[in-house]
Amino acid sequence: MNKFSSIFGQILQVFDKRDFLQAVRDTRAEHAAKGFTCWEQFVAMLFCQLGQAQSLREICGGLATCLGKLKHLGIDDAPKRSTLSYANEHRPWQLYQLMFYRLLEKCQVMARFQKRKFRFKNKLFNLDASVIELCLSLFDWVSFRQTKGAVKLHLLLDNAVYLPTFATVTECDVHGLCRLLPVCKMDS
Repeated sequence: MNKFSSIFGQILQVFDKRDFLQAVRDTRAEHAAKGFTCWEQFVAMLFCQLGQAQSLREICGGLATCLGKLKHLGIDDAPKRSTLSYANEHRPWQLYQLMFYRLLEKCQVMARFQKRKFRFKNKLFNLDASVIELCLSLFDWVSFRQTKGAVKLHLLLDNAVYLPTFATVTECDVHGLCRLLPVCKMDS
């Protein structure tokens, strides 16, 4: 019998499920949850990001087309739109922040042991500021223009390990290093 894993399944293998479940317990993310687990929500939202889905209908429909392959991802059935919507609204975001930092730490450890093509005498960083447009009627606190809302993601990348060392989200009118330098600590 041939055993294989889809690309999506291989991406999910990066995340240790025991570590994820421990983070769920630490953040009490499944408090009073019935049936739809945080892991199922995580898989659905990762599917959303990788598939560039624009709506809950696309996410649920896309997962439903996988038919019997969802078992290998740790999901019994594709979630309903209302279930996924409720989970996205009521589950704590701190769970996913914790998972991000654990994965970043894992990547940083792995990156230390990789050979690098370029070496620099001093640390080299890149600062990127990307605008993320939002719907003004839903996010009225991020007014950018009369009909648009937006936030700016400031990301400091360490070129030695090709990983972010600092990230912050600000209002869209914040420019470059002027607000970030007092917060960002760059070690030489």
